[in-house]
Amino acid sequence: MFFCRLLVRSARCGRRSDRRPREDPIDYFVPKQKKSERLTAEQEKELARRIHACENRAREAIRDIQEATAELKRIPKRAERTRAGMVDRLEAAVEAAWKTSDRLPQIRGKAREAKAAWAEAEAIRWKLAMSGRRIAHGEARKLAGPFMDEADLVQEGYIGLLRAAKRFDPERDIRFSTYARWWVRAQMTRAIDHTGRPVRLPGCAVEQTRNLRKAIKRFEDAGVEYTVVDLAEEVGVDKKRAEFLLSQGQTVSLDQPVDDGPRSRSLEHFLSDEDAENPDDEVISSQEIRRMLDAFERVLNDRHRYVLARRYGLEDNQFRTLSQVGKGMSLSRERVRQIEREALLRLREQTNIRDASGLLPPLPPLPAA
Repeated sequence: MFFCRLLVRSARCGRRSDRRPREDPIDYFVPKQKKSERLTAEQEKELARRIHACENRAREAIRDIQEATAELKRIPKRAERTRAGMVDRLEAAVEAAWKTSDRLPQIRGKAREAKAAWAEAEAIRWKLAMSGRRIAHGEARKLAGPFMDEADLVQEGYIGLLRAAKRFDPERDIRFSTYARWWVRAQMTRAIDHTGRPVRLPGCAVEQTRNLRKAIKRFEDAGVEYTVVDLAEEVGVDKKRAEFLLSQGQTVSLDQPVDDGPRSRSLEHFLSDEDAENPDDEVISSQEIRRMLDAFERVLNDRHRYVLARRYGLEDNQFRTLSQVGKGMSLSRERVRQIEREALLRLREQTNIRDASGLLPPLPPLPAA
């Protein structure tokens, strides 16, 4: 019976996928949530209050557990002195309490209660974040470019939504959709800056570079002449650092796409290699060598062809001395020179053999006899 139900369910899913293919990877995680679902301001605040209530229940459950309390009372670093840092410490405390319950069975009930409250808070936080999916899609369409396509930017936008849901305060007079839009756009622009540079810059340098470009645009829009010193004073950095940040935009990656399309090509495909041989010259050279070998077949005998081919490397591109050719033929060096002279005189007497010296590449000097 279970196998039959599984087949029916698979067939229904197949028909649904044929009717409306899912292009958004997030659908595999929240298949029942509609993309057009929106929450009112009161619903957003209600979800945020439920998240805080679940977090308080988890905190109360692990209050008497020493390992969890030590994690909560840990002095936070500078980056952790925020609402998100407090949530991360609470998650670490719940995990510490859950691991401690393996060796202390008497606290297992409290640890299980804290784990359940935290799981409920995470589920509500996910629901709150995914209510703003339209924001991620809208911002991705605006910022999509050659360095990151729309699908990758949407994924970055989902990360921004989760970060916003972790920091949202329902007591402030602001909607979650308005609050989350800034986090979504910040996450996308940060990903574009990190991906679109050959050398990745720190977050502070990326932000300062963006501020310098905004200052340049303001000066140009106002029609005011400016210098690097003026830009540095506008952004709040020194002149040397401003010059360094502005010079980073002059670096171009060879993997940078040069056209938009389904099969975009990188800049590397359009750069020529100066050390590579010209294919036209290679074709001409091969044709001339083949023509000369055909003439050898008609004019020269086997001994003449053997001497010239070994002497000038017509077959293997290996030049040989008279002595080396003579060893292969069991002849003296002088006799090989005479055979070579006879072969060259026969070729010169044939007026139908065109001189290809102007078409062939310059030959290296002959090896010493």
